Amino acid sequence: MNQLLLNIPAFAFATLLLVMVPGQGVAMVLRQSILGGSKAAFLSAIGNCAGILTWTISSAIGLSAIFAQSQTAYTVLKWVGVTYLVLVSLQTLLALRHEFGKFDLDTKNEVSNWASFRLGLITNLTNVKAAVYAVAFLPAFVPSNFSLAWGIFIFGAIWALVSILWNISLIWTVKKSSVYIQRPVVRRTLTAISAIGIMGLAVGLALSSGR
Repeated sequence: MNQLLLNIPAFAFATLLLVMVPGQGVAMVLRQSILGGSKAAFLSAIGNCAGILTWTISSAIGLSAIFAQSQTAYTVLKWVGVTYLVLVSLQTLLALRHEFGKFDLDTKNEVSNWASFRLGLITNLTNVKAAVYAVAFLPAFVPSNFSLAWGIFIFGAIWALVSILWNISLIWTVKKSSVYIQRPVVRRTLTAISAIGIMGLAVGLALSSGR
């Protein structure tokens, strides 16, 4: 138990570095912050955390063994992620048909809570990096004299906590920039950048090699 506690700071720092690197999760939270507002972004961040916990529990019950033995399983997940990112990118590009690109932090249009949560959840569940992190990285921090399943779950919970705190900081930053973002030309530009960025992630994932 003592060794597990000693490993927590190193794990938390490594995880913070991971979640700070722009990727599917960061892109999705920023997209939701600007398109749907703080509430939609927060719910998507919660969905992302639910995905993290799903990967964590799956890893704890043996998913790591499946990915270690089956390149096919890894490849299927990878291309599901690519497809999903492309669809989200195209959906965002379609918003450019509107005058402001739908970038309105104070919009009165209701965004479905479930849709926001689901977006964050699916984004994480189709994120190969999240899968690999859960099945390959988490177990490495669990001491040999500690229950592997419980250790993975503890570190997974820390991962989810670090992720939600970082996402909240991103949402707060976007909210504080709302006056500038409300400018029509800025909103349309951000719409395009968001779409292109997400498409770039899809291309990068598609071109990535194996595990």
